[in-house]
Parts: sequence; structure tokens; C-alpha cells
Amino acid sequence: MTTVAERPDVARADGPRRARSRSDRLGIYLLLLPSLLPIVVLSVFPLVRGIYLGFTDARAGRNVEISFTGLENYRELLGDELFWNSFKIGLLWAVGVTVLQFVLALGLALLLNQQLRFRGLARVLAVVPWAMPPVVVGILWKLVYHPDAGLLNEFFHRVGADGLRTNWLGDFSTALPAVIIVGVWAGLPQTTVVLLAGLQGVPRELHEAAAVDGAGTWHRFRNVTLPAIAPVVVAITSLDFIWNFNSFGLVYVLTAGGPGGKTMLPMLFAYEEAFRYGNYGYAAALGNVMVVIIVALLAVYLRRRLREAN
Repeated sequence: MTTVAERPDVARADGPRRARSRSDRLGIYLLLLPSLLPIVVLSVFPLVRGIYLGFTDARAGRNVEISFTGLENYRELLGDELFWNSFKIGLLWAVGVTVLQFVLALGLALLLNQQLRFRGLARVLAVVPWAMPPVVVGILWKLVYHPDAGLLNEFFHRVGADGLRTNWLGDFSTALPAVIIVGVWAGLPQTTVVLLAGLQGVPRELHEAAAVDGAGTWHRFRNVTLPAIAPVVVAITSLDFIWNFNSFGLVYVLTAGGPGGKTMLPMLFAYEEAFRYGNYGYAAALGNVMVVIIVALLAVYLRRRLREAN
């Protein structure tokens, strides 16, 4: 009895079929190449280059020889109090902005999800800060916080509360809270939009069934709404934390890390090391360490949140 594999006609037909399959795969790769090339050139290559530089003594200058130094940069980093201080400030900034963004965005999303008059206009106005570049936002808020002609100090003067007037971005005790407020304002729209999309995906029948069972507004929110949008909450808070921890432009325009390093975020510290002092290798090592720490923190956070959601 002749098997299918032994039949000459099947074997002859199988050859062209394999050739067409290889040709189709090659065509797919060629179609993907235009989109993959920018990713490789602009993302993968700089990442690999940065990891490599973290193990060298690369410095600014022309015709400067680069030597492989192994873990020397990382040993120096472990004893660098300025870096660890900037890392603590970065955590305070990222956690503070992320938590406040989530709380305010959730309240705003719940409000915009109601059948209100001019709801469409309110939704458009809510995303206005999202359309503004971080540099523009920084300049705008720097004018608001100006110690002499700023809107905030002028408001306190007009209401007779001159004791509250201060140099908001130049005082050690107020600089970081003032910058956090700006970060919350700038990132609030994107969190609101994501949470609003999650709220609109909650079946209305669940709320109606809970209301029939006698559940009040708070109980419906806690037992119906929050569990339904839990995956959205985990996703947006994780992304917000990454974005906030890696912030640079907004804080650089507002304070450039001052006063006295009170707003020196890790990215600002790495920027100073690279472009002010020319320590490219050390700055790359700082970036590598921050990536590892962020991934570790996010892994712990996501594991806990997903375990709570399940």
C-alpha cells in the first residue's frame, strides 16, 4: 500500500507549496522591515549602546579612548549619596504624583460618566493639559509660582493672606510639593481618559441589579465598579508610575533640580552627570540601575495588585 508521502504526485506538489510558504514569509518580513527599522535604530540600538557604556569609562570629548571598566561604575554608584538622595526624591515624586493623579482622575472620570449637561464640552476641557508640551506647561506654571508677579502670590495678597506668600519653587519646604502639583495637573487628563473608558465598559445591568438588591451608591462603587475596572486601574497606575519616575522636561524647566537638589530627580541627576560633567559611562550606569529598580518595583506592585484582583 502506497502512503501519501510515497506518492510522486504529492511529493511534486509539496515542493512548490514549501517554496510559496518561504516566499510568503519573506514577503511578510519585507513588509515589516520599514516599521521594525526605526524601532531598531531609535530604541534597540541606543538601549544596547547605553548598557555597554555603563561598563566603560566613556567621557565627553573628541578622540577620547573608551576602556572597559567592568563593574567600577556600579561600585562607585553604591557609595554615591547624591544618587541615592535623588532616587528617594524620585520615589516621593513618582508615588505622590501617581496616587494623586489616580484619585483625582477617578473622581473626574466618575463625574464625566454621568448624564450631565454639556458633558461633551466638559470632556474636551478636561484633556486640554494633555495637548500642551511639558516645556510649555513648565513655563506656564513657573509664571504662576513666580515669587513677585505670580498668580498664586497675587491671589494670597488680594485676599489678605500675605503670610502665605512665598517663593514656591525656591523654598526648600515647598519646591517638591509645588512641582508635584504641576505633575498631577499635567498628567491628569490621560489617566482620566483611560479610567473613563474603563467605566463605560462596566455593564449597566450590574448596577441595576445591585440597586434592586438595595445596595447604595458607595456599595455599588466598591463592589461593582472597582472590581470591573481593576485591570484598567493596574495598567494605568503602572504606566503612570513609569512615566512619572522617568520625568525630565517638566521638572527641568520648573527648577532644574533645585533648590539645593530638593527636586533632583534621578533622570535629572543622570543628565547632569552626562552633559554637565561629561561622565557618559557613569551616567549610563545610573540609567541601567534605574531600569532594573523600576522593573523590580513594578513586578512586586503588579503581582500584589493582580493577586488582589483575582
